Amino acid sequence: MSATLPILDSDSTPPVAYAPGPLAKPGILDVPADTLRAWLGERGQPPMRVNQIRRQVLASRTTTFEAMSDLPKQLRAELAEAFSVLSMRVEKHLFAKDDTHKLVLRLNDDRMIEAVLIQDDGRATACISTQVGCGMGCVFCASGLNGVVRNLTTGEMLEQLVMLRNLTDATSTNPDRALRLTNVVVMGMGEPLANLESLLEALAIAGDKNGLGIGARHVTISTVGLPAKIRKLAESGKQYSLAVSLHAPNDELRTRIVPTNDKTGLDAILASADEFYEKTGRQVTYEYVVLGGLNDLPQHAKQLAGLLVGRKAHVNLIPWNDVEGLPYNRPQDADLQYLIDTLRKSGVSVKVRKRKGSEIDAACGQLRRKVEMSVAAPAASLPTVEV
Repeated sequence: MSATLPILDSDSTPPVAYAPGPLAKPGILDVPADTLRAWLGERGQPPMRVNQIRRQVLASRTTTFEAMSDLPKQLRAELAEAFSVLSMRVEKHLFAKDDTHKLVLRLNDDRMIEAVLIQDDGRATACISTQVGCGMGCVFCASGLNGVVRNLTTGEMLEQLVMLRNLTDATSTNPDRALRLTNVVVMGMGEPLANLESLLEALAIAGDKNGLGIGARHVTISTVGLPAKIRKLAESGKQYSLAVSLHAPNDELRTRIVPTNDKTGLDAILASADEFYEKTGRQVTYEYVVLGGLNDLPQHAKQLAGLLVGRKAHVNLIPWNDVEGLPYNRPQDADLQYLIDTLRKSGVSVKVRKRKGSEIDAACGQLRRKVEMSVAAPAASLPTVEV
């Protein structure tokens, strides 16, 4: 049975039934296979039921245990008593005219995260979070304004993909044709490489033919630049793409914008990115949020070109999205163009990222922050991160 989430306007909230089950119940995707196998064994069920259940959620778009018709009726009732198909519920659902959808999701522990569905040029891209909040402290980012609370579990990351995938049913112009996610970008809330093991497990399940069928080459993992973890990602043997959030062409400026840079430095980050390319053959993308008057001056353009010339690299320039309460400005068109021209003249591949979903607080963390401000949000802290 497919999800039947209606199209919502920007002031609507989705029906509670979209994420069925009391929040206290663990999500079935977060139950380790061995644990679920033992639970089923106690009820006289064969081990094959584990794959049946997971396939129903991941591949068959089933949103209730009752709808899992290939399972015995009694087992379906017992599963519903003990677990939730989806443990998260949609706190807020907004969508933009460009067909970008944003979900604020409430977790079992009442924390909130964001996930985004971007539909463009025949592709459906899921942008998922890996942490509640973020501990990297980038000065322009709404995600980290309250620090980081905790890592997300493997199941919580998978649930984001499932819920965004299910949205494609509701937004399809052909209700008889089930759409699928084509791409995943791990660029939501949090530092993905600070939660690397759980992320890799989630992506492996998502990539399985009995899962969501999303190949590794269609997955991009973003990082602020943790050299040790970049090397571990390269050693995983997977063909994931790497995006490094650079944001400045020299250490002094980058440390002002990305405080964790004082523990790493650009040289170490670039060296680990070079190693990633050497081991995987995958071109590295460098993300550069352009902040008017701060990192878009002529000298910055020349320094950035100097850093990347000769490297197998691509630059994504991202004009800054306004965030309420932060004192930054979008770049002037002339300054942005100078940056583009300088990089191209140096032989560096560059593209300006389209603004998607700007009217629905699409910048990471914006909407979740607004929703949290309407309730008493717990304090967060900054973690110790392996760099």
